[in-house]
Amino acid sequence: MSDTLSRTPSVTTEPRLARGLMIAGTVTLTAIFLFAPLVIVFIEALAEGITAALSSLTSPDAASALRLTLIVCAISVPVNAVIGIAAAWVITKFDFRGKALLMTLIDLPFSISPVVAGLALVLVFGAHSTLGSWLIAHDMKVIFALPGIVLATLFITFPFVARELIPVMMEQGRAEEEAALTLGASGWRMFFTVTLPNIRWALLYGVLLCNARAMGEFGAVAVISGKIRGETATMPVMIEMLYNEYLSVAAFSLASALALMALLTLAAKSLIEWRYAGLTAATRRH
Repeated sequence: MSDTLSRTPSVTTEPRLARGLMIAGTVTLTAIFLFAPLVIVFIEALAEGITAALSSLTSPDAASALRLTLIVCAISVPVNAVIGIAAAWVITKFDFRGKALLMTLIDLPFSISPVVAGLALVLVFGAHSTLGSWLIAHDMKVIFALPGIVLATLFITFPFVARELIPVMMEQGRAEEEAALTLGASGWRMFFTVTLPNIRWALLYGVLLCNARAMGEFGAVAVISGKIRGETATMPVMIEMLYNEYLSVAAFSLASALALMALLTLAAKSLIEWRYAGLTAATRRH
């Protein structure tokens, strides 16, 4: 038996040539499909010089798109953080009929096209629906306004926080919370002193992913916003509008700004991983 095991090849002892080819192939594909397009975006943004790029970024339409994107993120990310914590709490701390269905519904935005989600919101809140007519009669705009954009972003980014928290909270179990309650802690004190510290890194990961997705959402927002320049055009929508108008420098300048925002999010995530590697590994085992 021992001789058989000793003759079994290990996955870590493949020929050096094969290992080198696999590494080189992975690096090459990563450079072609991820790094090269990003570099081209910045090159095109600076095609007419940095002055033209900065002028494009400071135009009223670009400033409005940037401001709207930040407002949508500032609203949708905290809301989804709260909802994600609540959903993860319900799923991991309680046993009830329909739990599997609830977990499936959480993943629904992953399986539905963002364009379909935007159209669904238009059908629910549009002028031809009962609810939409009532809202319009009471001077409450949802479609082609900020509330509709926020609703679309909330739907698309909903799973990110919950999906990061559920495995962590399942692994941790209920013992610590039950001990805190036994010792006389209130529900809120138990949450802030026991539960929240245990899930803080998973929560931060989920918030970062949610924020990155909210900044870059195009499909659902493009449908529900109406693409009104200077009013309901977020950065991704504005980039598409500028590109279709053959304003390449302006489009790529705004795209480079959006890319920089995404890279800053990635840098924050990487910094946390490096600075607190041991703690993040402990909380992300699942």
